[in-house]
Amino acid sequence: NPSNSQKYRHFFLSELCVSQLQSKIFFFKDHTGRKPWNILPITIGGIVAISLGLLTSVYVATLHENDLWFSNIKEVEREISFRTECGLYYSYYKQMIQAASIQQGLHGLVYDNKTESVRTINILERMNVYQEVFLSILYRILPIQQYLEPVYFYIYTLFGLQAVYVIALYVTSWLLSGTWLSGLLAACWYITNRIDTTRVEFTIPLRENWALPFFAVQIAAITYLLRTHLQPVQERLTLIAVFISTFLFSLTWQFNQFMMLIQALALFILDCFDMLPTAKVTWLYIIQISGLLLVCVLQFFNSMILGSLLISFNASVLIARTIQVGKNCLLCEKILNLESDEHIFKFLKAKFGFGATRDFDANLYLCEEAFGLLPLNTFSRLSDTLLFYVYVFVLFLMTVAAVIVAFRNLSGSNQVQFMEKMEEYTVTLKPDAAYNLIHTVLFGCLALSTMRMKYLWTSHMCVFASFGLCSTEVWKLILKCIHLYTSQRTHVIKYSVTIITLLYISYKCWPGIMDELSELREFYDPDTVELMYWIKSNTPNTAVFAGSMQLLAGVKLCTGRTLTNHPHYEDKNLRERTKQIYQIYAKRSPEDVYRILRSFGTEYVILEDSICYERRHSRGCRLRDLLDIANGHIMDGLGENEPDLKPSLYPRFCEEIKKNLPSYTIHFTRVFQNKTFHVYKLTKHK
Repeated sequence: NPSNSQKYRHFFLSELCVSQLQSKIFFFKDHTGRKPWNILPITIGGIVAISLGLLTSVYVATLHENDLWFSNIKEVEREISFRTECGLYYSYYKQMIQAASIQQGLHGLVYDNKTESVRTINILERMNVYQEVFLSILYRILPIQQYLEPVYFYIYTLFGLQAVYVIALYVTSWLLSGTWLSGLLAACWYITNRIDTTRVEFTIPLRENWALPFFAVQIAAITYLLRTHLQPVQERLTLIAVFISTFLFSLTWQFNQFMMLIQALALFILDCFDMLPTAKVTWLYIIQISGLLLVCVLQFFNSMILGSLLISFNASVLIARTIQVGKNCLLCEKILNLESDEHIFKFLKAKFGFGATRDFDANLYLCEEAFGLLPLNTFSRLSDTLLFYVYVFVLFLMTVAAVIVAFRNLSGSNQVQFMEKMEEYTVTLKPDAAYNLIHTVLFGCLALSTMRMKYLWTSHMCVFASFGLCSTEVWKLILKCIHLYTSQRTHVIKYSVTIITLLYISYKCWPGIMDELSELREFYDPDTVELMYWIKSNTPNTAVFAGSMQLLAGVKLCTGRTLTNHPHYEDKNLRERTKQIYQIYAKRSPEDVYRILRSFGTEYVILEDSICYERRHSRGCRLRDLLDIANGHIMDGLGENEPDLKPSLYPRFCEEIKKNLPSYTIHFTRVFQNKTFHVYKLTKHK
């Protein structure tokens, strides 16, 4: 009918005009799309965000100074305070600073023969240390050498990233709820639950402290991207922000692919239930792949990245969408014959009960508290600030809403029926809220299973709980359920509950924060300091040292000597080498130990009483027990042993060598000892 066609044409033209007008004024609207945002709330919210970020940086920097008296201790003590792998990463920053030129520094990293003896490796390919390279170059070219020591430039950068982290959490919560009060609450929860949200003040160079701020920025950008009515230019700029933050996150942490795999799984689940725009999900898959591949190029085509499950999974989803054929996510891994990350899969297999294992590497992880289940006292600490209570409450409501929306999306209703009945529905879940819901659920499962990963969850917990408490939709749903809903009442309750919670947190936590800031300690580790001074004064610069991974990282940083092994465990050859070096704590003959050590060019071996006579772990999890089991030997002490384990023909090496028996002194000469360490020089036989 021509007249009807004319009507529909006018109708669609008018709808298009309204749509364009809405998109142009969207920037000035809140999350609900009903209230105009004037410039004052945005300005106030922005100032509060930046202020809280800077205060957090100052707070953690002050805690670090007060705990170690960092400004007053010696350089060697500062370096020793970077424990285990932290010291290894910082050593490359120090190496770049001390190099004659930037070019020589880079050459030393690409052709490194001091990190693993009798072997030349590419540090930029093996480890995520581009941040140390960038920072060292920046320090060299900026005119700050006279005013700021290299170590302070390094730690202040990390503490500065905490400001970025807090601002990103603040903005994410603000975007979800539509009020900057939500961001304020998220930041306050992050700070007051510091023990469970970050460990930056005592593990400064750890990779996660570089990566998590960029991950938080990425989540904020994704949250904004998933909002409706974005203009094309806004969408493009947001996609660029997502890409940059994804790339930086991937570049700074070796476990990036596993975190983004969980993120990709979240996107896949929501896409299957039609809860996210398919086009935007596709862009996010592509960004993840392209960001990781760019990092792969910068890391000289690192095989662990090329064969990552993330690339396989995302590629499979994109291909399946195109040709409707499923792919095997393990395909790339099998083709490339990857072994760099096999220890992770062995660990997961043993952790979740898919058979017992005697694998040394898997048991090494299983016996560490950081890789165990999340302790229950974590929840009691989080409950002290009401965070956990609010989080569970919001999580329950949002999960119910998600289930209802998912069932509705899968019910098969056509678009016309859906539009006709839209007004009847009281339960809605916007795409940005849906993404953050599934994100917090999946990362919560990861944290519950592995304590070390809790920092990915607890920081987002602050965002999710504050969003729910300040969300108009959440309170609207609650009030409608009890037949008390009015728009005015919803806003009064929303702001009142938020302000009361902020006041409670201030009352509860302010005295503790003040006490914490006034508590002064000092670094004290005289035995390690003495060992480092002795090594620097009494051994040649080319000397090769064997020992525990944790200690040797400090040896490299403090003395620059060559190592046999180190804590960066993502290499099969290194893992096998470490297991062989650790035979110094097993029941092996002096001839066997000497032969093993010499095969790696060892000239000095450091034995630690804290490992040889370890009591920190229970029987079965001590390092010497893991070695005994791997070697097929019966463990020390009272308790059961597996029936096929046999007594060793030799005593424990680290104990027997101290008796100075001829069979030992012919191969090893003690050259240093104190209450903690014993250093032996290997005899060079013709």
